[in-house]
Amino acid sequence: MKIKDITYVALFAAVMGVLGLIPPIMLTFTPVPITLQTLGVILAGGILGARLGALSQIVFLLIVAAGMPLLSGGRGGLGVFVGPSAGYLFSYPIVAFCIGYILSRVRTLSLKHILATNLTVGIFLLYIFGIPTQAFVMNLDIVDVIKMSTVYLPGDILKALLASFVVYKLRKNPAFNRMVSKSAA
Repeated sequence: MKIKDITYVALFAAVMGVLGLIPPIMLTFTPVPITLQTLGVILAGGILGARLGALSQIVFLLIVAAGMPLLSGGRGGLGVFVGPSAGYLFSYPIVAFCIGYILSRVRTLSLKHILATNLTVGIFLLYIFGIPTQAFVMNLDIVDVIKMSTVYLPGDILKALLASFVVYKLRKNPAFNRMVSKSAA
């Protein structure tokens, strides 16, 4: 791995940490907060690509596991990986990888392609991992957790829209394309 790649991975791990400094919105009926860190996951996959995006999320999660309170609300340590939001956390590298992989396969990237990928692969995949884990940890029926999770949809759609716009603008920039092609080589 090149120093440039290591720098990108570290930068996005830091972005995730900064997004964790923004206070979460706690809900009374679920222990899983509304955070901006899902925005960072989507951006990592869209900007860094599959391999580096996933690596940035793995590094971030390892730092959290080591005890750094970088999750929204100042959470950190191994305990967060057995709590109600554990499935969402474990999905971070998978989501970043899948978004980066799919976007690398699209011949002509348009805003609608990026948005469709971020919504279907990004948000949906987060829910695929997060909802069953939350239901298991909280000993709830999965249908009840799905109903509870609908409250996250408007914010997640907004985050996917914002990430899509940022990724689209960056990928249209020739300097960004040179940076990515040199990093991928």
